[in-house]
Amino acid sequence: MSKLSVGIVGLPNVGKSTLFNALTKQAVPAENYPFCTIDPSVGIVPVPDDRLEKLSVMSKSKKTIPAVVEFVDIAGLVQGASEGAGLGNKFLSHIREVDAIIEVVRVFEDPNTIHVHNKIDPLFDIEVINFELEQAGIRKPTLYVLNISEAFPKVRPWELESKVGPFPSPHIEVDPIFGTGLDNLIKASYDLLGLITFFTTGEDESRAWTTRRGSTAPMAGRAIHNDFKEKFIRAEVINWKDLLDSGSYAVARSKGLVRTEGKEYVVADGDVIEFLI
Repeated sequence: MSKLSVGIVGLPNVGKSTLFNALTKQAVPAENYPFCTIDPSVGIVPVPDDRLEKLSVMSKSKKTIPAVVEFVDIAGLVQGASEGAGLGNKFLSHIREVDAIIEVVRVFEDPNTIHVHNKIDPLFDIEVINFELEQAGIRKPTLYVLNISEAFPKVRPWELESKVGPFPSPHIEVDPIFGTGLDNLIKASYDLLGLITFFTTGEDESRAWTTRRGSTAPMAGRAIHNDFKEKFIRAEVINWKDLLDSGSYAVARSKGLVRTEGKEYVVADGDVIEFLI
């Protein structure tokens, strides 16, 4: 399938670039992904998935290739961006190109890091960003990331919620300085895009492929090659755990666990698929 990306946005000095840098330290080799770019503000990050690792061990695969999410570090937003203030035009042009948004919200206090509004008020910050997006006619799936940096004294999210009400949903807490919560953030971003994972596995490679939730087998096959949609005949499908518990395709087939599915089959998260064309 085509590249899917998540834009990381936020006001200045909220930890946006720190989060991006922490994520991209986990970046995967670019050569496996033809849509990869040399732009330093773009990172291709693997989706953590122990199912893939277990399938790879079972198949004694030479290569293991994870599913990925592209993260884009977007220029900081300020009030008035929708009218061109600051880097407003650059910000808005970049944000229109991504599929979903991670909105980084600062909840930590640090006298050495000045807040653009001179106060720590996460809900106000969210209102500022969302207002600018609405003014520009942008509404995209959004995940709110509460930066709770452990390096400094901070207001805990539940303390804020008791004072000003609940945070928008979905949201997740992350401390990018120490990397806690990054795996959860990557997985949550994947879910935010409405994606599921299916697998192919064999001696040459085990690989996690990405498709949109609700995709039929021919549509999912396009992730592997465009021809798979037009030339699709049938697919042999087994749940990843059933295959793992069997220990091999041969045993799984003898147990009747490998199903033959046609063009109307809707791929489920965790399917291991062999496409026949």
